[in-house]
Amino acid sequence: MDLRKPLARIPIPGLWNRPPVVGVLRLAGVIGSLGPLRSGLTLAALEPAIARAFSLRRLVAVALSVNSPGGSATQSDLIARRIRDWAEEKDVPVLVFCEDVAASGGYWLACSGDEIYLRETSIVGSIGVISAGFGFPALLDKIGVERRLHTAGDKKSLLDPFRPEDPGDVDRLKGVQHDIHEAFKETVRQRRASRLKAEEAELFSGEFWVGRKAIERGLADGLGEMRGILRARYGDNVVLKRVDGGRPWWRRRLGLRPAARDGAGMAGDWVGGALAAIEERALWSRFGL
Repeated sequence: MDLRKPLARIPIPGLWNRPPVVGVLRLAGVIGSLGPLRSGLTLAALEPAIARAFSLRRLVAVALSVNSPGGSATQSDLIARRIRDWAEEKDVPVLVFCEDVAASGGYWLACSGDEIYLRETSIVGSIGVISAGFGFPALLDKIGVERRLHTAGDKKSLLDPFRPEDPGDVDRLKGVQHDIHEAFKETVRQRRASRLKAEEAELFSGEFWVGRKAIERGLADGLGEMRGILRARYGDNVVLKRVDGGRPWWRRRLGLRPAARDGAGMAGDWVGGALAAIEERALWSRFGL
């Protein structure tokens, strides 16, 4: 070999034909803030990872692995919009792969993709809005506790659990739910467009479907798993590069936020964390998981 040749002309296997890259971003868990000890999916937490996923060299696509029963509508919208902003700026497709469940806010996230794939057993849908709570109007009298509540603004104590339910409060809550539901429906209409194959009354009822039934209704595009779909599309040498958030791995594993520095704060954190865990468990259990 003539070493006087320019470097660009010397054949070096693999140097000039480097494989394409797909950024992989995992969106798993309940959406929104869950309390001081448990971090759900929020734009603030995910934004650095989203930016890194769309900034990889030799990027040909971004793949989202979604496994969420829902949560905050606002955070669902913020995360999905940021993903779409990056996708349009970088001009790369976004492929979504649903795992156990992509329902409610989880499906909102899935709609940020250009294509949605799932497994035969994946649960998809639940395009609706839910609000749950408890009422204890007779408890205080029973245990001899006097309720003292003072507000500036006659609507400030909406749906107070220690007062009998007020029909006016319920009407106001339903109005809020209606507005959120309309925003959710509009997102699905825009992102799925002509691919929707069922009547809106069925699609937007809050019902959810498994595997092929979701595909039949146009909520997903096909069956498949991430590695197989991406290798078939971009070649066997495609590199799937996982991108995570900025927290240390052990905090990501435990779902922990930075610890409180004083004893009183720690006690409150553990109580809040326990309640958040119960709420999170209830969201998953709606889908039999």
